Amino acid sequence: MQRKHGKKSLSFILCIVLIVAMALFTTGCNGKTGNADGATSTSDGEEMAVLADGSVLGNGEKVFPLTVVDKEGKETQFEIHTDKTTVGDALMELGLIAGEEGQYGLFVKTVNGVTADYDTDGVYWAFYINGEYAQTGVDATEIKEGENYSFQVE
Repeated sequence: MQRKHGKKSLSFILCIVLIVAMALFTTGCNGKTGNADGATSTSDGEEMAVLADGSVLGNGEKVFPLTVVDKEGKETQFEIHTDKTTVGDALMELGLIAGEEGQYGLFVKTVNGVTADYDTDGVYWAFYINGEYAQTGVDATEIKEGENYSFQVE
C-alpha cells in the first residue's frame, strides 16, 4: 500500500516540476528581459521602455503622430513632441527606437521595446509616411506638419 502512495507522490512531484520547467522555458525564449518597471532590454543590452497606447511623449514645438504595429498586429498610438528636425532623432531621443548604423542610415531593430531582427527571425521594422512605404530612412526624414508616421513589422 505504501509503495502505491510513493509512486503517486513521485508522479505528482514530477508533473509539478515539468509544468514549472515548461513555464520557465516559454517565458525565457522571447529574446528580451523584463524589468519591474515595464522596461525591456534589447539584445545589445540597451534598455527601452514599453509605452502604453495613447502616450504623449517629449517636449517641443513640433508635434506628430506615430503608430507602431507589432508582430501580432497590435497598434499603439503616440503623440510625439520635439524640437528635433528628423523623425529618427526625435524617436531616438525619446528611447522609442534603437538600431544599427548601416550604409543606408539607421537600420531600426527595436521599436517601443519590441525587437524585429531580419537576421534572427526574418522580419523587420518597415517605416511608413502617411500609410505609404517611406522613400527615406527614419533618420533622414524631416518632420513635417500633418504627416503621419508609423512602424510596422513585416
